[in-house]
Amino acid sequence: MNIQTLKGFRDFLPKEAKKREYVINTLKKVFELYGFEPLETPSLEYEEILTGKYGDEGDKLMYKFEDNGKRKVALRYDQTVPLARVASQYQNELPIPFKRYQIQNVWRAENTQKGRYREFVQCDVDTVGSPSLLADAEIIACTLECIKQLGFKNAKVLINDRSVFKDLKPAFVSAIDKLEKIGKDGVIKELIGKGMEKTDAETVVNSFDDTKPVPNVNSLFEHLKKLGLIQNKDFVFKASLARGLDYYTSIIFEVVADDYPYGSIAGGGRYDKLIGMFAGKDIPAVGVAFGFDRLMEAMENLGLFPAGLDVIKVLVTNTNEKKALETASRLRVDNINAELYPDEKDLEKQLKYADKKGIPYTIIFDKEKLILKDMVRRTQETLTLEEITAKLKKQ
Repeated sequence: MNIQTLKGFRDFLPKEAKKREYVINTLKKVFELYGFEPLETPSLEYEEILTGKYGDEGDKLMYKFEDNGKRKVALRYDQTVPLARVASQYQNELPIPFKRYQIQNVWRAENTQKGRYREFVQCDVDTVGSPSLLADAEIIACTLECIKQLGFKNAKVLINDRSVFKDLKPAFVSAIDKLEKIGKDGVIKELIGKGMEKTDAETVVNSFDDTKPVPNVNSLFEHLKKLGLIQNKDFVFKASLARGLDYYTSIIFEVVADDYPYGSIAGGGRYDKLIGMFAGKDIPAVGVAFGFDRLMEAMENLGLFPAGLDVIKVLVTNTNEKKALETASRLRVDNINAELYPDEKDLEKQLKYADKKGIPYTIIFDKEKLILKDMVRRTQETLTLEEITAKLKKQ
């Protein structure tokens, strides 16, 4: 038996899981502050729902198989296409505009490398049913607020419009999107490899040096200013920004942080044609997806996780089972997260257990007295249970 996870898949032990939960809860609060509501969709969809929506690369990386009922199915590749299916399937029931957020796992058969996994979390926010640029602006403002709430100080939104690339094949657009990563020579080489003449490739790549924002982007900038964002500090035009997915139709954007130079931490845009593939009519939509793992990595690198993410506030040691049970029960009635050590064992062993788990306090029984031990400062004091409760509630 091979006792390990599959390549590209991960376990999250409590210490890491608590950090992930902190980020998710922070994002949810901001999403709901902006009027978005939660949505969940199945992990499996019919294969035909997902294929042909992400371009050739997406179809190659998708997990597809036949289930026991001989149905062709695929694991969720992102959350935008399932949203499009939902918007079509429930179009007579949903309020329009439909504002939703979704935080679930997606699966891609990536070549595993640092920062790339085959199962990972995506956090999406979308507004379906409104063509207004104000919907785009609110999505961008919400995204930047999330990043700020998580502690990033030097983040900004790069903005462009997909219409800039309307005369280029999708394969060429995906190459241009790599301009910052592989440089002009690398993009020219890739464009030539995809069938573009060398002189045309050089002209296309160099044209982005002088490209000005299209009117749609300038209008978006005005909306963003009214929402309190400051141009060139919070948002900036970037002519070569392309976003790799084929379904974008207009405004596109990515969030980057100056002190995290390893790629964007969120990205999205407007996709007014995708839902029409299912609904039989065009339904406008705009949204963003957070790169959750990159977000976690950036926060770890920058030391943005706060202290005090511990779920368990106190360990009730067990050298007197009756008193331990009574004390733990009383603490829980007062909404204090208390772990009860299950076995009557040597006190030293129980204190080492609390240390290993990072539990900040322990309660020790000394005859009729209660001792509260601070496991961080290595101090202790004799208190009543009421005094212990009051102190722990303040921590």
